[in-house]
Amino acid sequence: MMGRSTCHTAFMALLLAVACPVKSNGETMVDLPPVPREFRAVWIATVDNIDWPSKPGLSTKEQKAEMIGILDRCAAMNLNAVIFQVRPVADAFYKSELEPWSAYLSGEQGVAPKPYYDPLEFVVEESHKRGMEVHAWFNPYRAQHPSNKTVDEGHVSQKHSDWVKSYGPYLWMDPGNDEALEHTLSVFRDVVKRYDVDGVHVDDYFYPYPVNDKSGKRVSFPDDESWEAYTSGGGELNREDWRRDNINRLIERVYEAVRAEKPHVKVGYSPFGIWRPGHPEQIKGFDAYDGLYADAKLWLVEGWLDYLTPQIYWATDPPAQSFPVLLKWWVEQNEKGRHIWPGQSVGRSYATDRGWSLGEIPRQISLTRAQPGANGNVFFSMKTLMRNKKNLADSIGQLYELPALVPESTWLESETPASPEVSEKGRSKGAVITLKVKPGDEAEVSHWVIQSRHGVKWELQIVPASERVIHVDRTQNGRLCDLVAVRAVGRTGKLSKPELVWMGKKSK
Repeated sequence: MMGRSTCHTAFMALLLAVACPVKSNGETMVDLPPVPREFRAVWIATVDNIDWPSKPGLSTKEQKAEMIGILDRCAAMNLNAVIFQVRPVADAFYKSELEPWSAYLSGEQGVAPKPYYDPLEFVVEESHKRGMEVHAWFNPYRAQHPSNKTVDEGHVSQKHSDWVKSYGPYLWMDPGNDEALEHTLSVFRDVVKRYDVDGVHVDDYFYPYPVNDKSGKRVSFPDDESWEAYTSGGGELNREDWRRDNINRLIERVYEAVRAEKPHVKVGYSPFGIWRPGHPEQIKGFDAYDGLYADAKLWLVEGWLDYLTPQIYWATDPPAQSFPVLLKWWVEQNEKGRHIWPGQSVGRSYATDRGWSLGEIPRQISLTRAQPGANGNVFFSMKTLMRNKKNLADSIGQLYELPALVPESTWLESETPASPEVSEKGRSKGAVITLKVKPGDEAEVSHWVIQSRHGVKWELQIVPASERVIHVDRTQNGRLCDLVAVRAVGRTGKLSKPELVWMGKKSK
């Protein structure tokens, strides 16, 4: 079992790259340490009030206080992103002209928070203050969940009942219905256009998980109307391939829509962790390709996404669903070099009947760091980390002791920001150096990276770009700071050239 020291060493090994040589005043060469990059995120689920709010009907003040507690915990753990569920059942955790307010807020679908506020806007603002990205998480076709007892007249099941089918305990929009597809795309576009989100995200629900009848036979999803329209129009695919094609069209068009609206916004999916049993050979389990009509391997190969977060919710050792074996397989399918950030079930660290130990999640973080082509982790879900049972959240936070940027999405269009303008505020000889920072040009900036040199050791800070006054310790371990390097980070992760501030003089 890999302990904290081994895992930390594995991460530090990622940083043993060639330092960044920077020329100061045309003469002095300065070797800056590489900046760590690793995606560190958590899902904040709102369906059935899993993570937030803790129950429907809380006051605005109580809802905000709970969310602040969540985001403060994330910041304390040095996470750098949250994946916030904003559309669990064709409803909205934000002000929408397309769909009603979620019942998981007030207890009644269609009722806005009182006093009014916009939860998504609030989460974006408070997360960005803490230097964390926000990825808006959508369920594209689920229209009703058993936990949701109220339905607003503006809900899709009331306005467009012909799109919606009953299947098991759910209502589900028919993915074969083109009008349902266009509506879902409109919802994605609306959020990306109006909110300063850093990404959009979809989990493993495409077609619903199969329901069996009393005899154990799978019940077919009731899409006869759209299937007959397809075949009568000359469609030649068989029914299973047609259903997969319906989902493939959604995936491709979401990517096109987001790219057209805001090129820097990332698109990510978290499919079931097994593509198909037998891939690789030892793997057994549910077939998402056949059961959910989700061909996630194709999406990755085609590059219809910026990151993939397969839900590898299994331990390391059992061969039939082995975390490192599945992770390696997904990385091997990644022909276009997109991000691979596996999802992990932190709650299972407490389930002794599954044979999980508290060391399993740190071990999986270490295995991810050791796997070329994977550079981050996403945890399900926030409720477990808030409870911090047996200090699991603290243990993860220790592995994330060194701050890290989200990995750069090199294929996305964006400008490299100019070096920031930096000036020392005052010449005091106190314990803290105070610097004023502002962007060097009009390029959008998300963070500042501050590296300060104390003798032979460098200290690192990563702070949100909204902060314009930065404090650096003048002394560390008895060594005075003689140099501070400040860089701007663009919205896709591009780093500017550093601005060097020598204590006592500034380089140009």
